[in-house]
Amino acid sequence: MHRPDITRIAEQSKAKANYLEHMPAGYLILSAVAGVYLGFGITLIFSIGAPFAAAGSPAFKLVMGAAFGIALALVIFAGSELFTGNNMVCAVGALTREISWGTLAWIFAVSLAGNLAGSLGLAWLVAQSGVLSQAPQVDLLMKVAATKMNLSGWELMVRGILCNWLVCLAVWTAGRTTNDAAKLVLIFWCLFAFVGSGFEHSIANQSLLGMALFLPHPASVSWTGFLWNQSYVVLGNVIGGSVFVGGLYWLASTPIPQATPEAKRAPQASVPSHSASA
Repeated sequence: MHRPDITRIAEQSKAKANYLEHMPAGYLILSAVAGVYLGFGITLIFSIGAPFAAAGSPAFKLVMGAAFGIALALVIFAGSELFTGNNMVCAVGALTREISWGTLAWIFAVSLAGNLAGSLGLAWLVAQSGVLSQAPQVDLLMKVAATKMNLSGWELMVRGILCNWLVCLAVWTAGRTTNDAAKLVLIFWCLFAFVGSGFEHSIANQSLLGMALFLPHPASVSWTGFLWNQSYVVLGNVIGGSVFVGGLYWLASTPIPQATPEAKRAPQASVPSHSASA
């Protein structure tokens, strides 16, 4: 049923591998701008969500979730290389043998490094701009950053799995339609679900935590906490995208070899018996 989708995504993975091989600088630039685009989304949701949080409104998560769709919409429509989306695309490519597992690891590494550079660069610019430097925005930013940096590794990993399951479903479903309005709706709902639920996205966290670190911050916000969060969330994102989206759809689309009726009716070769000699 989904074999055409698997074939299409496998071809995308091959195109990514070829682009990285022949234009590594260009690939790194596209990875960096993906980090920037997610940073724009983080800036928006904290700018408009903080007043709701400060007022004690239960709608603040709804507002933030509804606004974050701009991030993935920019990634897909502008064109860029997002690590978390690559988790699904390259897993399908490796499972179908369009790319090697070594190439998958290299794409993961380069896109993650580029995303980090773009995310932290945008985070520094936002900190310098002052748009999140005053209450209530800075209060919510520090509260969320401190929470993310001090969760247990298990919680971070599981939230990372659930997050990228949804993000890669946004990529998967958007790729199944040619209607741009439908793509935007699908992206909106999947990202609304992950932000509203409080799941963990490694690249979005790079911007969020980076902004907190580039502003005056409490002791509960630290670079050690940044690395702690990234270590487990990156792992969870890889599992969520590679296994629970790419892997499951590949498995569901791969026929199980079965014996043909002719093979079942074919006579079995007889094995000659040998009598033992004294």
